[in-house]
Amino acid sequence: MPEQDSFYRDLLDHLSDGVYFTDTERRITYWNKAAERLTGYTREEVLGRSCRDNLLMHVDEHGRQLCLAGCPLSQAMEERRPREQEVFLRTKEGHRLPVLVKAAPIIGAGGEVTGAVEIFSSNSARIQILERLAEMERDALIDTLTGIPNRRHMEMHLRSRLEEFRRHGWIFGILFIDVDQFKSINDRYGHGIGDKVLRMVGQTLNASSRYFDYVGRWGGEEFMAVIVNVTADRLAEIAERFRVLVERSALPRNDQGDMVSVTISLGGAEVRQEDTVESIIERADRMLYRAKQSGRNRACL
Repeated sequence: MPEQDSFYRDLLDHLSDGVYFTDTERRITYWNKAAERLTGYTREEVLGRSCRDNLLMHVDEHGRQLCLAGCPLSQAMEERRPREQEVFLRTKEGHRLPVLVKAAPIIGAGGEVTGAVEIFSSNSARIQILERLAEMERDALIDTLTGIPNRRHMEMHLRSRLEEFRRHGWIFGILFIDVDQFKSINDRYGHGIGDKVLRMVGQTLNASSRYFDYVGRWGGEEFMAVIVNVTADRLAEIAERFRVLVERSALPRNDQGDMVSVTISLGGAEVRQEDTVESIIERADRMLYRAKQSGRNRACL
């Protein structure tokens, strides 16, 4: 490798943003250390592979697969100009991670497109979430299995939101979330895989939430989200985003490429003036039961 190339590669390896290069067929020719850290995939696992093989399974917030249509990297090469987009990539562990993607074409000496470069980084909301989780962990408010707030913290947060609603009229809603047919996952693959599935679901929900909302594990295969400043329509949109992104997540089960996927059902409720913690939870739980009875993998509010 020429000395100058080695210098620039060492420089890129010290960046906090993920960086990778592709040729015109979108085969990966370079993968820096931050890309390894953010995705879980090592350089050896990705070099020579095509990103359009759905390696990272980029999707937008509606669950559309961008590697098949709407890929920022392809558009940058086709349009010969930089592209920027917020997407959700799938890590090696299976959960979805929100990233800001910046793609640009690489132009050769003769003016032809010879490839592309993509830079991706966790957005600021994700950073704030991680900082908040670190603080809560010190206060023993984190669920050790999934790495997200536990039931104790969710109850405390819900009481705070109710108090704010009574004092200031700040509306909010909650979503009760349950992994569909989770017992069959444990029965078929064992509790070790079941635990990893719960972590995948929890991390996907947490990463795809807004930084001022709260998502936590309620117990077993149940999760809760407290969503602030929402109308009924917006609460429904967020529920659908959660549903789609979990459905599009998948857990690698072995080295043969076998994957485990699950779906979730959601029940939601908006706060009412007369609500207590128990009453709003009861309404959301009733809607979750309706979603289950209606066929699962859906939201009822």
